[in-house]
Amino acid sequence: MMTTALITGATSGIGKSTAIEFAKQSINLIICGRRQDRLDELQNELSTSVAVHTLCFDVRDKHEVAKSIENLPSPFNTIDILINNAGNAHGLDPIQTGSLDDWDAMIDINVKGLLYVSKAIIPKMIAQKSGHIINIGSIAGKEVYPNGNVYCASKHAVDAINKGMQMDLNPYGIKVGAIHPGLVETEFSNVRFKGDDQRAGHVYDGFDPLTPENIADIITFVVTRPYHVNIADLIVFPTAQASSTIVKKSL
Repeated sequence: MMTTALITGATSGIGKSTAIEFAKQSINLIICGRRQDRLDELQNELSTSVAVHTLCFDVRDKHEVAKSIENLPSPFNTIDILINNAGNAHGLDPIQTGSLDDWDAMIDINVKGLLYVSKAIIPKMIAQKSGHIINIGSIAGKEVYPNGNVYCASKHAVDAINKGMQMDLNPYGIKVGAIHPGLVETEFSNVRFKGDDQRAGHVYDGFDPLTPENIADIITFVVTRPYHVNIADLIVFPTAQASSTIVKKSL
């Protein structure tokens, strides 16, 4: 019996690397993102080994999310694994000077987007009385750091939603867990600093950060455990990192 996974934020970073790792495990894929050209490129890369379907939508659009998932073609309408990966940080400002637009983006993507996608898929998993949901959080969901205010709040919400999902979906045999990475070198900092590549690059100077492949490897490990084993909550740091604000750098 083939397994099918839906991955949000699959056009780059952790989401893309997870799709690549899942293909190695012969897991069929529904890859989601906002950039159709990148989805097409990844589909072409992986479709030689597994079946791949693309969904181009913004997780902030609840109507588009629901419509896209409701109208999946029959080979893909049974979803065994959901990776809620889409998320972003916007700005790094103290609360008193923070941008309302940045706050809206983080809450809409990190919290509401996760809920919209989950709401569309959970009924399918309840009907089949099985499934596995992995919510990608952040160390920012376990701690708060200066100027992180609303981003940290959004990831604390992911942590709370994950725990609530575990309780509410327990009667249906659905596994739910969260993975909370520390510093991972992706497009994350480029988005946070709004295209300031120089500032973004310095975030990872002087130490070896985690890579998207590292997190994808861990996600693959989690979803391939025996069904009675659920890794419910996992924090992952690079060796140089001890907390959100403590990083051993050589510079």
